[in-house]
Amino acid sequence: MSKFQVISSLLILVFIIFVIYEITAFSPNHSTMNHSTSNRYIQVQLLGVNDFHGQLNKYQRVSGTMAGGAEYLAAYLKKYIQENPNTLLVHAGDMVGGSPPISSQFQDEPTIEFINLLHFDVGTPGNHELDQGVNEMKRLIYGGFNKETGYFQGTNTSYSSANIIDRKSGTPLLPPYVIKQIDGINIGFIGVVTKETNLYVTPENRKEVEITDEVSVINRTVKLLKEKGIKVIVVLAHDSAKSDQTGANPSGALVEMAPKIDDEVDVIFAGHSHEYANTVVAGKLIVQAYSNGKAFSQVNLEIDPRTKNIVKKQAKIIVTSHNHIKPDKETVALLNKYRKRLGSYFNQIVGEMPEEITRNQDANGESPLAKMIAESEREAMGVDIAFVHQGEMRKNFKKGDITVEDLYTDLPFGHSVSKLILTGDQIKLALEQQWTKDYENRLQTVGLTYSWDSNAPIGSRIVAMKDRKGQEIQPNNEYEVAVSNYLASGGDNFTALQQGRLVESGPQVVTALIHYIQQKHPHE
Repeated sequence: MSKFQVISSLLILVFIIFVIYEITAFSPNHSTMNHSTSNRYIQVQLLGVNDFHGQLNKYQRVSGTMAGGAEYLAAYLKKYIQENPNTLLVHAGDMVGGSPPISSQFQDEPTIEFINLLHFDVGTPGNHELDQGVNEMKRLIYGGFNKETGYFQGTNTSYSSANIIDRKSGTPLLPPYVIKQIDGINIGFIGVVTKETNLYVTPENRKEVEITDEVSVINRTVKLLKEKGIKVIVVLAHDSAKSDQTGANPSGALVEMAPKIDDEVDVIFAGHSHEYANTVVAGKLIVQAYSNGKAFSQVNLEIDPRTKNIVKKQAKIIVTSHNHIKPDKETVALLNKYRKRLGSYFNQIVGEMPEEITRNQDANGESPLAKMIAESEREAMGVDIAFVHQGEMRKNFKKGDITVEDLYTDLPFGHSVSKLILTGDQIKLALEQQWTKDYENRLQTVGLTYSWDSNAPIGSRIVAMKDRKGQEIQPNNEYEVAVSNYLASGGDNFTALQQGRLVESGPQVVTALIHYIQQKHPHE
């Protein structure tokens, strides 16, 4: 064989080997497929926070360890971002509202500054973002002037909400979706808030908007994203979800919605119910990381850059334990700035609790803390009857000294006390509204007792009502009743109270409680 023939044979052999490799390496049935492609999948990390509620300087115990606080949450998030540069930071709403004084006394601007410091990529409003009305929500997002704090620059986070609909235009108030690109992959984010926001936010503060059905707007928005060729879709839903630590026994609004949501949705970040969730329902990974910054969600995605599809997804809920990390210095500086501005007033001791006063309800729907608040409102307005709703208060009172900050943290909404004139029939209707087909929302009453039949139809459960002297409440008689201005305006769907006649506006709910504690439980 000539030298030329040998070289030609070798070249042909090399070519055949190359062709065989190409065919086998990229054959979907070949056993080396996973090995050859695993290195080329794009690793994307989504870190999620929900229901922070401005808890910048508040800590809680989780499984025996101290957790939470903005400086620790920031330290964890920065650490995880550093470990994977392909990270997007997201939140599922209620980042503000129900905040302690360090945030609430400055119109929640400190919390937005914290969000900006961490450079959250995408967020969605929860129901509490609307507590102060649509314009104030938009100011915190886009910037603007407030008479209490002056001009604020807003946030650098992209916000989305597909189901907060502007009544005038009939279109979403905020962008229905946000697209973020990471390592060449476009990821679509759709924000929604629970339709129950129509119940929780006073009519005055949501008059410009309507909150529509979540599933239908998600599916419509998914269609828009699919038309743009986007295959990785994440929903930021301020809606409830819950599961066991293993992912078993999922429940909540989003679990019920999941089978109805377009299958192109891959991940749903939940919120609103402050529960733990890490589960898969109808092929959708659903996560919720408790509340108040004591944990966050880590979602890891493996994405095929050729098909743009997710090939693997998994999640962890990570507690922000103080034991394993040092506080973030930038955040500590931010907190110190606002502690200084807050001054010493909130450190003053108001009284001393002889025992823990809990907000937890018993079988009859009664809560010791709610009863104390109701008594303080009744005394402040000089009436015989008072009602308090469970959502008014956020924390238990610990045994021992109670400070002004403790009270403002427990009653953060700035509600005032109203004196209403209600007929017996109107009082009965308000009590009937504690039950709906979907849930029970009990009122705390003082100066009035009532009995009910839990087996009777909704709307016809109240059997008898008596005043503090044991006299039957008469349908046509008029009674003076103390409630918060939130309840008086029909908040929490107690629309019967809107029928009452407002005769006097009193102090803030927190002020009435301060005076009550100073009298009943003075500091020794």
